[in-house]
Amino acid sequence: MRTIDVKDITEQVKLAVIKANIELPADVEAALNAALQRENHPRARKILSIVLENASIARQERLPLCQDTGIVNVVMEIGQDVHLAGGSLHDAVNQGVREGYLEAFLRKSVLNCPLARINTRDNTPAIIETEIVDGESLRMWIMPKGAGSENMGTVAMLKPAEGQAGITDFVLDSIARAGGNPCPPVIVGVGIGGNLSRAAALAKKALFRPLNKANPDPDVARMESELLSAANMLGIGPQGLGGLTTALAVHIETYPTHIAQLPVAVNLGCHCLRRVLIEM
Repeated sequence: MRTIDVKDITEQVKLAVIKANIELPADVEAALNAALQRENHPRARKILSIVLENASIARQERLPLCQDTGIVNVVMEIGQDVHLAGGSLHDAVNQGVREGYLEAFLRKSVLNCPLARINTRDNTPAIIETEIVDGESLRMWIMPKGAGSENMGTVAMLKPAEGQAGITDFVLDSIARAGGNPCPPVIVGVGIGGNLSRAAALAKKALFRPLNKANPDPDVARMESELLSAANMLGIGPQGLGGLTTALAVHIETYPTHIAQLPVAVNLGCHCLRRVLIEM
């Protein structure tokens, strides 16, 4: 049994939300640079250059990558041999978010209720998902996600007979309908299987995977590659203004499902996909 004080979680979350909002992940920056080398559309090249310059300025000046500093998504894997001491886990995470957003002067965008719509003024509460796993470690993926990309998420309960062709059509239609709204080039998270809620969670989880890492299942990895090529043939391009680079990556996560179901969800990440992994 290993004990972790929740005060340490608060501190790690605080640092993570600041870092995520300011420092573009290395894999995303590398993908943008690679896209710039491939792109032959002058306007698209100019936009990609501006995006990369923005990331450089944000890192050097310690400024947010984007004015929409998002709502914080936290996905936690908690080892079953971990004992959390010192208070509530959720309270500790939210305190870290609160301290980070206040300390770094990040925009507070969270409302206390979708109907009353009163700003909580500290960007809490975060959206926290937990999973119990083997071992005595704690892993937390922190992702501040803005509304521009999140609003373009889609979910469908396809008929099983629609199969992979139906999934492909749904994913590409989702990207096409989103157009320039999610600030492309996008990272496309796709969740397949489970039920309606699990598919959506899988699509979000897919965005946490490094862009240079394909799904370990070769058939799924092949589908990721095919969808990426098809997405980039849509011609949407950077910021929706045309070009070869509509998407930087397509990531698929799957889960077993019922014989009469084929749930599919798409969650899009913008060109500055912000995420930090904490391991304790």
